[in-house]
Amino acid sequence: MAVFQFAEHSPLFPAEAWHRLTEWERHGDSVPFTRVTVRTPPPTGVGTLFVARTALGPAAFDDAMEVVEWRPPLGGTPGRCRLEKRGLFVTGWAEFQVREAVTGSTVSWHEDLRVRWLPGFFDGVLSVAGRLVFRRVVRRLTEGGRAARG
Repeated sequence: MAVFQFAEHSPLFPAEAWHRLTEWERHGDSVPFTRVTVRTPPPTGVGTLFVARTALGPAAFDDAMEVVEWRPPLGGTPGRCRLEKRGLFVTGWAEFQVREAVTGSTVSWHEDLRVRWLPGFFDGVLSVAGRLVFRRVVRRLTEGGRAARG
């Protein structure tokens, strides 16, 4: 298992940072060769299912996820979302919190990423790669100004 975590500051208020982080389809804009599809009707909440499909030519895998905890930020209370990874190839969980900061908000991300049939020897590399990729996703989605739509 590859466990990683990080925190990022955003100039956005917690409600807007939360909104951008939970536009699941937009996560694919920052992950190479990946497209995210939501499989359940809006609004997002506990039970929402979505799939991140990563493909490079004929090689592809799905990262199927389900929202198992959904608590948007409200007033001074931090928001928290937890996802369970339910794919055949990628398993584990991810969770993030969005809390108010002196200026804007702080996003804290914590993930346990497991890739079936990948020996534990690769956990360190997978952990570093996961931290880099998801930190990039969080930064891009929660930067100031209106995010570009793609």
